[in-house]
Amino acid sequence: MHVAGAVQKPGVVSLPLGSRVFQAIDAAGGAGPNAELNGLNLAEVLSDGVKIHVPVIGEMQPEPAPVAGGSGSSGGSAAPAAKGAKVNINTASLEELGTLPRIGPVTAQGIIDWRKEHGSFASVDELDAVDGIGPKLMESLKDLVTVQGG
Repeated sequence: MHVAGAVQKPGVVSLPLGSRVFQAIDAAGGAGPNAELNGLNLAEVLSDGVKIHVPVIGEMQPEPAPVAGGSGSSGGSAAPAAKGAKVNINTASLEELGTLPRIGPVTAQGIIDWRKEHGSFASVDELDAVDGIGPKLMESLKDLVTVQGG
């Protein structure tokens, strides 16, 4: 796993299968003094090859989409993408990428694999290089994703 952001020793850590986010942060020397852990699911089970980005306090983090998406309007108390929060395709997990419309597990894994092979995306437009993402899907995603950091 690649642990980045507000940790003591950012970098690649090796953990046994079934490890969780909090164990990866511990393996990277622990959270830094300015780490914002509330936006992370510390109990999430990790898969091999993921990148965990520990944000600093005040850093915008993409909001996870609700698990069961009802079609009713509840006055906006549970907005999946809170005011401009975009999914960072350079740091998003498989699950975060899966919250995007028309992105299933295969395409989400394709984005992660492309990132592993080529490094960080320089721009959102590079998404069209990923297998399974054509011009129409690219058009629907470009306002929902970002490439900040990486």
